[in-house]
Amino acid sequence: MKQYLAMSDLQSSSLGLYLSIPFCRSKCTYCNFASGVYPASEHARYVDRLIEDVAASREWAARMGVELPRRVDTVYLGGGTPSLLAPKLLAHLFSAMRAEFAFEADAEITVECAPGQIADETLRALAAAGVNRVSLGVQSFIDRETQVSGRLHRRAVVVDDLRRLRAAGIANINVDLIAGLAGQTPASWEESLAVLRDTGVPHASVYMLEVDEDSRLGREMLAGGARYHAELVPTDDAIAAMYTTAIERLGRPGRGRLSQYEISNFSRRGFASRHNLRYWQRRPYLGLGLDASSMLREALPAADRSEPGYVLRFNTTDDLAQYLSGPQPAETAWLSPARQHEEAWFLGLRLNSGVKVAALKREFGGRMVAPAMEVVARMVETGLLTFDGKTVRLTAQGQLLSNDVFQEFLGLAADEGEAVKDLKKL
Repeated sequence: MKQYLAMSDLQSSSLGLYLSIPFCRSKCTYCNFASGVYPASEHARYVDRLIEDVAASREWAARMGVELPRRVDTVYLGGGTPSLLAPKLLAHLFSAMRAEFAFEADAEITVECAPGQIADETLRALAAAGVNRVSLGVQSFIDRETQVSGRLHRRAVVVDDLRRLRAAGIANINVDLIAGLAGQTPASWEESLAVLRDTGVPHASVYMLEVDEDSRLGREMLAGGARYHAELVPTDDAIAAMYTTAIERLGRPGRGRLSQYEISNFSRRGFASRHNLRYWQRRPYLGLGLDASSMLREALPAADRSEPGYVLRFNTTDDLAQYLSGPQPAETAWLSPARQHEEAWFLGLRLNSGVKVAALKREFGGRMVAPAMEVVARMVETGLLTFDGKTVRLTAQGQLLSNDVFQEFLGLAADEGEAVKDLKKL
């Protein structure tokens, strides 16, 4: 008797779309994304390329042997600053997506915006395109901190943008904050959190600053210097304390309360990011544009659906000139059920709801899950995980050391012929 669920029971019949828009008005000191300041003349060329990719996506999926659902229930334009696109370009882009895919009536459609960079005509274009959620890259409500980080806005601008968005009918708003900006103190962080609650937004993302050599701030921290104020970046312990403070302050009862539902995300009931949940729940999504990633399931004949299939993950180039020159081969990897099982742990544990062990056993079989449960037992002893007999969750300390916890779930099983699958498919 099969111990696996049919793949048709595991996968979603709907798709999430992610479109990368890499254009910024200025580059933040800590940013290591494939984004930058480019002339407006590149915007139209880029949108034309994106539209080509949208139109070719179904043919590409068939060639690769993956399922590409036509129904779309989440759309996310990220970057970069997508709101820098001219209204006409935004309209063309959404028209192309709707021509190729069937948007559900209640689809969540999110666009990332930078405070102070949403023109009136752009706001009207977003509303006309059906955008019903906006993510604002605020990072701090303290003007000196945003200025040092290379942001162009002030607190008053954020407050006014929130008013304008709500007046345009877009009330589902996320605000990003970063703990650990140069010059940030426990007191200034408390102030940012208090202002965030006062805004009444239904969602917030709180990130601990991570710097590396791909950002200007990271290079300065490694090499020394003061141009980007590296000497003012709080210590790792101070940043961890700010993160812990955010969980407590945002979750306090009262007006503006936002409950944590994922390591970095907080929301009112019913306002969790449906698009981002796709990533942590391993539901299919298609990423198009510069440095975009995707996850699509193998198209299986009906006779083979009693066994779990493979999953294709792929990433596009992060070189803008290369992307604009025409279709490029994507960086692809076929994930065996064993690799998917590992992902189910380190993605699922990001969520406060945790990992349901019985569900994993139904999907992958008890034999595959058994080694992971040995890891769980060890991590429970160290105080990084909890297990109530049904669900495994990160503890508060486990959230702070989540990368160390996730590492423990890698390499649990053999590749089970994954290399052979790669050769066969590619």
